[in-house]
Amino acid sequence: QVPLVESGGGLVQPGGSLRLSCAASGSIFSINAMGWYRQAPGKQRESVAAITSGGTTKYADSVKGRFTISRDNAKNTVFLQMNSLKPEDTAVYYCNAPYGNTFRYGWGQGTQVTVSS
Repeated sequence: QVPLVESGGGLVQPGGSLRLSCAASGSIFSINAMGWYRQAPGKQRESVAAITSGGTTKYADSVKGRFTISRDNAKNTVFLQMNSLKPEDTAVYYCNAPYGNTFRYGWGQGTQVTVSS
């Protein structure tokens, strides 16, 4: 089974908001770091935000002040609240758990976010 499934993407106008969800098939209580990543057409995948089990967060400069990452360990779910969306936020968004120089999970299908008027 796919260990992680992203959802919540869609088409929104510039300045709009979306809330993405990442549901894990297994427990994430013991997983310290969870993160969101995105990949735009023709571009490399980049880190967007990360959160530890203790609630410490880190964001890419391009999304600081606009995006908020959170997690609900009881529901094995990670969220990404995206506000003030810009066309340059258009990408497929993925979640994963960084582990050294690799990841604990395989990459899922992601969820498409399109910001356009």
